[in-house]
Amino acid sequence: MGDRLLVNFFYAQQLGHAIEALHYCLGYHAADRSREISVALNAATPVELAGYCPFLAGAYAIEHPFLEPGSDPGALAEVPREWDWVLDDGRRRQDYQRELFPGMAGYYEASDGHLTAARRRGVVGYGEPSYLPHQPLRLELPVAADRDCSIALMPAGSSPAALYPSVASWRLVMDALTEALPGARIALIGRLARDERSSTSLEPGELTELLAHHSRPVDCFDVPLAEQLAVVEACDVFVAPHTGFGLAALAVGTPWLTISGGSWFEYFFNHVPFRSILPDPERYPSQAADGERLPSMSEQRIRDDLDRIVAAAGELSSGALDYERALREYFADLVAARGGDASGIWSIDDVHLDYV
Repeated sequence: MGDRLLVNFFYAQQLGHAIEALHYCLGYHAADRSREISVALNAATPVELAGYCPFLAGAYAIEHPFLEPGSDPGALAEVPREWDWVLDDGRRRQDYQRELFPGMAGYYEASDGHLTAARRRGVVGYGEPSYLPHQPLRLELPVAADRDCSIALMPAGSSPAALYPSVASWRLVMDALTEALPGARIALIGRLARDERSSTSLEPGELTELLAHHSRPVDCFDVPLAEQLAVVEACDVFVAPHTGFGLAALAVGTPWLTISGGSWFEYFFNHVPFRSILPDPERYPSQAADGERLPSMSEQRIRDDLDRIVAAAGELSSGALDYERALREYFADLVAARGGDASGIWSIDDVHLDYV
């Protein structure tokens, strides 16, 4: 048996952050397959994803406040104290993160008192122990798809609705995709349930409108996560705005077509072809007054980019686009959209540095 290593990754509940943590776990496993690797995650995130990674020895669901101040050592009661290596999410050392999320800061203070590392305590992805970056994470799902679909579409993430296209915009996209790809069947993916986990910022009536589209989309809202991922895995392309679920789509090997232009750009692509349709930043900026839809998510912007969206869907569905070209062209477009300034671009494992 090799060293015992804990990836200590307590952050926000959005699914994409769990995928980040699993990606780091894979990098440590790839560097030394004898290691016994475990992960600690916010209990409000889909911790069950760790069970789809056979290289992991264990997963710990941490019940601790994230937004509210506090430091509760009891949250780590089920986590063994002694490890060879403890690797924390680097956000714990960022002052602005600690100020925004005092509960996160409190958790790491509690973990400092609870966890001991015989070899080293550090930050994931940097320094010892050995780590292989940019590995292809693939989730091994416990179920297979029971729905016959070729396009998975998630109309919104968990941020406010104004950061995403409207229902009218999505109907335009659905019209264009089903016209360009005859026989395509759309699965609508999302989560209306409101609890501690992240939900899709879509109202039930809006989902009803989308389900009434003439293409007769399949309703995959609020089915168990493993079943949703199985549907996505069986599809040719996943279409969505920026969302952490896109990282999970990539982790089941499905290309992600992003209608980009919200508060964050896309940064992690997992050896699967992708396209991010970036808006014209001068015509359609990604800032708006409180409560107003972002210009970059307006219906006119979607109309202007329909041809690009359809072309990208065709490339990805047919397998005409390879991963290397997708990376090269995306980062070139992103730098151009930022006025030639690459300084604010970030990616897991610094993948972008080879392209900017």
